[in-house]
Amino acid sequence: MIEPSDSGDSPNRSRQSPYRVRLPGFVVEEDIGLGDVIKRATSYVGLKPCESCVRRAAALNRRVVFTGGAR
Repeated sequence: MIEPSDSGDSPNRSRQSPYRVRLPGFVVEEDIGLGDVIKRATSYVGLKPCESCVRRAAALNRRVVFTGGAR
């Protein structure tokens, strides 16, 4: 049976390192989080981020990071 997970960030939860996706050729400078990628794409088409969008982007940045080279 699958137990429901606590979706909130409680201070006593252990922090996991973000899942790293290596994209050589696409990410050449520093690491970039998934939330920042989505924020840049939506800003490019003219959408301005609201407060919940900023929080969501920060949460996505903690979960997935794109890297350019081998580390």
